[in-house]
Formats: sequence, structure tokens, C-alpha cells
Amino acid sequence: MENKPMIMVTNDDGIEGPGLQSLVGLLASTNRYQVCVCAPDTEMSGVGHSITWQNPLQVKQVEIPGATAFAVPGTPADCASLGISKTLFPRVPDLVISGINKGSNCGYHILYSGTVAGAREAFLTGVPAISISYDWVGGKSTVKDYKLAAGACLPIINAILADIKNKTYPLKCFLNIDLPTDVLNHKGYKLTKQGKSIIKMGWKKITSEAQVGKILSTMTMETDHLANIDMNATEVSQESQNSLLYMREIRGLEVGEKDTDYYSVREGYISVCPLSALSHAETDSETYFKEWLPSVTECFSSSAL
Repeated sequence: MENKPMIMVTNDDGIEGPGLQSLVGLLASTNRYQVCVCAPDTEMSGVGHSITWQNPLQVKQVEIPGATAFAVPGTPADCASLGISKTLFPRVPDLVISGINKGSNCGYHILYSGTVAGAREAFLTGVPAISISYDWVGGKSTVKDYKLAAGACLPIINAILADIKNKTYPLKCFLNIDLPTDVLNHKGYKLTKQGKSIIKMGWKKITSEAQVGKILSTMTMETDHLANIDMNATEVSQESQNSLLYMREIRGLEVGEKDTDYYSVREGYISVCPLSALSHAETDSETYFKEWLPSVTECFSSSAL
């Protein structure tokens, strides 16, 4: 067992999520890896890179065929950190995989994504990592698509582990992989860059605290899943009569330029996007502030006297 590469899987959809279950099942079936799982015990979509700081986490071992698995009442970043700490598993994993997420994680939505955060947390500690998301569309996608998505990622996973063994894999980035809705007929793998695609969000005052669904239950780029939400489904409770209820609503979609992650996924490609943890300002902004800061500090320093 020690001779096999160790892969640790996490996610943000919860340890029972079909994307994680499909990925773990495929990895275990190859009999090439030692598979471990450390994932949230409930859905943690949209939590970004938040962590549990002051409270202990009560970890429970769960049964997943072919893997050693633990459910954690924490965030994806918590799970990744715990899983690579050598306190839960006997050694540091060779590779951390976060996913497969229900919904794409492209563009600005990467900032909100718990899936991407799971991979980023491992990357911050120097452990190779990838995040995987599938562009789920209601009415078109099925659970079987997760298995197809896992299979499509297997060549990348095998190649990464081979490079890790040969000590040629770069450690200054991690990969964010997004698979198109029609993953069976994908057009191939495409190296992309993070784009600026984003759903334009707003707030709507509602009169019911009914089960209206989580608008951002997954960081998906789809808008059609909101069509059947009834904002006035039931009467307002006595408690909510003394307060105001507001709910997010989608007001538009900004796609972004070509050759970026989201655009490529919509074109039917598997987007492979190298990411880092650093955020750099645009060149023109840096130029502006380089000239702006000295003049501002001089002006305000003089006027303060």
C-alpha cells in the first residue's frame, strides 16, 4: 500500500455528494492509488476559503468502498488542511483533489468556491492539488455525467502523479479543471486562463421564509434553476413579521473574453486553468497608484500641519 501514490479527495458539496462519490469510486477501481477522503459532513458550497478557527472539529469515520474516509463538520479548507496534516492519515498525500463539484467554477466565481479553496489550501502547504467542477445543467445533466467527468480527468491525474514521482511537476500553481455539460462529447483539453465571467447578483425583498431553495447552493453559472422558485410560497411566521427578509436574485451574466475558462467550457472544451493564491492588480492600475500614492501622501501630510 505504501508504494501506491496517495490521493486525498475533498469537496464542498458534502461527503455524500455524487461528484465526490463518483470520483472516489473510479480512483479506487483502478487499484493504482491509495485513496483517502476528508470532506465536509454537509454541503459547504460558496464558503470560499473560510476556516474554522476557535472551535474543535468532531471528525467521524464513514464507509466509502475502496477508501479511508472521514466526515468533518468544517469547511473544504478545513478538510484539506486536516487531511494533509498527518494527524488524520499516516502520511501527506501525493495529490489532493477537490471535487467533483456540481456546477462550474470559473472566472470571478473562483473566489466564492469552496471546491477551489480545498485545492488552494493544499497548494498553500506545498502539496500538489487540483479542483474539478462539472458544468451541471438542470434537465440535461444526470448523475452518470459525474462518472464521465471523472474518467475524462483520469489522464490528467495519472500524468500529474507521474511528474510528481519524477520530481518535475511545478509546485508554484494548482490546477482548476472545469468540464462542459456534454462531457461525453467534449472537444478536448484546453489550457485556459481565469476570466472575468460572473453572475450579476442583486437582492429582492420577499414575504416568505419558505423553502425557496439556496440560490447559490452551488457556484453554477446557470440561471434557469431559479424559474420555479415561489417567493410567496407560505405565510410569514410571527418572528419574521418583525423583521425584513431579503434573498439574492440573478440579474444577468457577464461571460468574458475568449480563451478563458468559462468561455472555453461553454464551447465544449475541458478547461485546465493554472491558478496561484496571489491576486495581482491590472498593469494600468499599478501604474496609476505608483503615481498617485506619493502625491496623495505629500498633499495630506502638508494639509494636516
